[in-house]
Amino acid sequence: MGELEKLLLCAGLGFGLTALLGLAVVPLLRRAKVGQAIKEDGPVWHMSKQGTPTMGGIMFILAAAAVCALWGVWQRDWNAMAVFGFSAIFGLIGLVDDVAKLRHHKNAGLSAPMKFLLQLSAAILFTVLLHNLGHLSPVLTLPFAGVRWSVPWPVYMTFAALVMVGTVNAVNLTDGVDGLSSSVTLPVMLVFAALGLRAAGKLGFGAFAACLLGCLVGFLLYNHHPARVFMGDTGSLFLGGAVCGLAFAYDIPLVLIFVGIVYIAETLSDILQVAYFKATHGKRIFLMAPLHHHFEKKGWGEDKVVCVFTIVSCVGCVLGFVGYVGLMDLVD
Repeated sequence: MGELEKLLLCAGLGFGLTALLGLAVVPLLRRAKVGQAIKEDGPVWHMSKQGTPTMGGIMFILAAAAVCALWGVWQRDWNAMAVFGFSAIFGLIGLVDDVAKLRHHKNAGLSAPMKFLLQLSAAILFTVLLHNLGHLSPVLTLPFAGVRWSVPWPVYMTFAALVMVGTVNAVNLTDGVDGLSSSVTLPVMLVFAALGLRAAGKLGFGAFAACLLGCLVGFLLYNHHPARVFMGDTGSLFLGGAVCGLAFAYDIPLVLIFVGIVYIAETLSDILQVAYFKATHGKRIFLMAPLHHHFEKKGWGEDKVVCVFTIVSCVGCVLGFVGYVGLMDLVD
């Protein structure tokens, strides 16, 4: 079996397992009354979503775990499980956060400092692990140009940890419209799966990306508008961990500028809105932040928001792939 066929098999298994798990998990979450609490200061038209089951990310996390374990046993390659493990730590943090929200019956879980500390610790440990396994070097490669900058390891460690934490929370922030975070992340996983075919000795990372690609398609069967289940912080933090984990596993963290263009735009819109609001004592740049809510306020339906944002993500992913695919030998 060729490498491409192996990745396609991983994607197919991820899709099938997630779709099947949804048949049991969604009704189970509904019976357990683990309904999403909607922010009181959020869009009023989202109040109809109150009570929709959350923590649905468990579906694709369990499916990904099974596929990555099978890959490890089959190929004697545990790279997929390494990135899965890193992502799962963030998923666990999200799970604790979701449970805390449900317990207090409001959209506020772990404190921001506690979340940051846990996420930072996970990022530092993963950075050290990748370096010790020989997948990560304190070098930044500029796409298209092939320019490389070597930086001191402590500086790179700080950079990596902050970028990972920032990426994870940016993906989490994008999860605000039915199917948005899942759809935007699909082309990202496609790029990382394709790079697994190109980067020597890193097919396992491509297997994880391909698996998660299939998982997200399976999850969208239940998460597309109108959503029957939300991924919750459990799923969105896991996805954030997968996105940044793969970027650093391939040793091309600057690819996040391209593949993460939607996540970056969402985060910047939120930061700018808060900063401008405080500086002007109540004025706003956007009708509502983050960015997807601004367009909702402009009259866009959720399906249109998802479609347009996914197209933008695809454009960024194409640029990221083109910018780095010719440099993979240099990176390796």
